[in-house]
Amino acid sequence: MYYNLANPMSIFGFIMQNLTNINLKHTLDKLYHEYNFKNNISNDPIEFPHQFNNDYDIEIVGFIASSFAYGRINLFKSVIKNILTPMGKNPYDFIVNFSHNKQCKFFSGINYRFSTNDDIILFLSALHRIIIEFKTLENLFKNNYNNDDNDIGNALMGFVKAFYKPIFNKSAGFRFLIPDPQKNSPCKRLNLFLRWMIRDKDIDLGIWKGIPKNKLIIPLDTHIARISRCIGLTKRKSEDWKTAVEITESLKLLDPEDPLKYDFVLCHYGVNKLCSSKVCKECRLQHLYSDK
Repeated sequence: MYYNLANPMSIFGFIMQNLTNINLKHTLDKLYHEYNFKNNISNDPIEFPHQFNNDYDIEIVGFIASSFAYGRINLFKSVIKNILTPMGKNPYDFIVNFSHNKQCKFFSGINYRFSTNDDIILFLSALHRIIIEFKTLENLFKNNYNNDDNDIGNALMGFVKAFYKPIFNKSAGFRFLIPDPQKNSPCKRLNLFLRWMIRDKDIDLGIWKGIPKNKLIIPLDTHIARISRCIGLTKRKSEDWKTAVEITESLKLLDPEDPLKYDFVLCHYGVNKLCSSKVCKECRLQHLYSDK
């Protein structure tokens, strides 16, 4: 926001906005430091890649786990387990050697909400092709990454296009698993995967090097959108890519180097129903509400 510092009312607005940011930072930093990451890892899909030590395996498992991480935790965790179990201790090698004719039998009957069994097989086939061509998802992403970009948006567009390129009959279920930011999707699960791979603090894995944490975009869902509107991180009503970018830019005012550290706090408040219209009076963020 631009302030004309020659105008007394503009100066007042500038001061009030900075006071608001200081108050917001103090509150969110306190909640962040109180958050017990280790105790909550079992309630987060990141527990799956944490079960592996090899970076190649971590990347593959992280991509699969994040892609299906929507809906109720107990439901999507069961689906992720069913997909990963046939891969055994070496998921990367399994994907490298994946054959539709030979391996699809292991995934027979697996489907989840918007994605049919055929969509899931197509997803694994596309992942196989990407790994054969680029060796790692990191290589594909960095092929599209430019350090001069404000954020990872352009790199993510190129990343997604590589999955789509040879698939002419893309079903809605496949597109849901790998959404396109160019169509203004918030790409919540792709941004979650990138947070896991790039951010190197707390429970995030940080195995991709050379991309600054402040280039990441917050994994936006209904919970984070609602809380962000309440505490003034955005005024946008839609839950899309532009809103995710706006919330991230607001969080950069609080921590320019690591804005996504606040993702844990905002997500925790939403998923655990600590923030809802029914508990506003008890909410620890209540004093920050922009619309009282």
